[in-house]
Amino acid sequence: MPIFTPGRRWQPAYSPFKKESFGNAVLENLEYAIKGPLFGCRMCGNCLLQETAFICPMECPKGLRNGPCGGSTPEHCYVDKTRPCIWYKIYDRSFKMGREEKLLEVLPPLDWEKVGTETWGDVVHCVKTNGTGNVIKSIVLNQGENRWKTWDLVFRKVRQPDWWKGDDQYHAPAYTEPVSNLEKKLKAGEFVVACEIAPPLSMATKKLIENIELVKPYVTAINFTDNASATPRMTSWACSRFAVEKGAEPVMQIAARDRTRASLQGEILGATALGVRNVLAITGDSAVLAPAPRGRMDINDMDAIQMLWILRKMRDEGRYLDGREIKTPPKFFLGAAAAPFASDPKFQAIREHKKVNAGAQFFQTNLVYDIEGMEIWLNELGKRDILDKVYIMIGITPLKSAKMSKFMTQVPGVFVPKKILDRMDAAAKAGNEQEEGIQIALELIEKVKGYEKQGIHGIHIMPVNWEDVVPRIVTEAGLLPKDFVPPAPKVEKVPA
Repeated sequence: MPIFTPGRRWQPAYSPFKKESFGNAVLENLEYAIKGPLFGCRMCGNCLLQETAFICPMECPKGLRNGPCGGSTPEHCYVDKTRPCIWYKIYDRSFKMGREEKLLEVLPPLDWEKVGTETWGDVVHCVKTNGTGNVIKSIVLNQGENRWKTWDLVFRKVRQPDWWKGDDQYHAPAYTEPVSNLEKKLKAGEFVVACEIAPPLSMATKKLIENIELVKPYVTAINFTDNASATPRMTSWACSRFAVEKGAEPVMQIAARDRTRASLQGEILGATALGVRNVLAITGDSAVLAPAPRGRMDINDMDAIQMLWILRKMRDEGRYLDGREIKTPPKFFLGAAAAPFASDPKFQAIREHKKVNAGAQFFQTNLVYDIEGMEIWLNELGKRDILDKVYIMIGITPLKSAKMSKFMTQVPGVFVPKKILDRMDAAAKAGNEQEEGIQIALELIEKVKGYEKQGIHGIHIMPVNWEDVVPRIVTEAGLLPKDFVPPAPKVEKVPA
């Protein structure tokens, strides 16, 4: 096990993509011989130890470089339960060292041309650029903040290449007029409702279209998941296009798990050209949850925060990641997932803060069954002064059975209080589980509405293949849209 990185094992290093000179190869082997035992270094070519409390983030099975996923826990990694969540360890040590604000800097994805090569040469170059004597003098003689400023002059250029230029600042959208109806209603101060429809498992679209037509009058926007649980379904952009054709407003999800940088940028251009105006960037469930045979499970090319950064710059600066100009940039309302119960609320607040800085304009949270716990998380966001910079929709899923309620306790980032589990068990004995689940959902929504002026702007209903319940929940919760028009009753065909 590495000395400073509390991972389960010392993982093998990456190899260079191309043949290196003899001198570079010697330097690479020397760096690995020292940093390997100390930090579990994998020779990623873009060292982030300065920003991650000297714990290497490449110990994360997903290779996440901007913080934990929504399944973070203090006990273990949900992808590999034999090792700790490395990002929980990074956050914990950063707080103990008083360096938690360093975690806000948006860090780049790997440059695979540099993967497997050394970083020390880049550090030496930056020292020379800033004056070797000045750097040594400052680090040796200066104290506190002045020393860290010099340190940052050297290492910022290493970790923030010119093609990325990430920072720790908030970037407001470069436009003012809403680009979607969802954004328009949120800006107008309405308490909105979105809901989720599961994409079909085949090319048949009859049920998909029926569900779109069913929920359309009751909600402002409809989410379509992107291969949830790493299990293939119809693509989110295709479902979103069907919604546009039926006069509904989609929220297209994009999971980093299945994307390269090129595919992400190309897909957003195609989706917005097809009329999609709301995009939800998520890291995505690990392929470890997928049915066998599983795809690559060791690293994502990007994480959700890196996707937010890329998409925001495409929209607001009209530039591809490689710097080329986009003559007609895409227009969209950019969202992200939030996880109130994934780990310590103050850790999650930094993660959400970082997403807002990167470009998230709205959050749709993971499932909430504990309103008191949600309030703790909300207070932590308030302390970070970001509640006026993002719209938050709380995730609600009606429980269909006692078995489902117990299953939810195993879902990463979800907490179900014992009193709800007990209610569902009692309902199972009484034979009214579905009705009890609906009543619990209505009670939760009523409590969530009490936070309307305190940072909550709506709810996001995730019915899990129970779309028929959405109209009832919205109606009984008193959340019908202001422009609600009752759907025309179905006319039964009479046989001739």
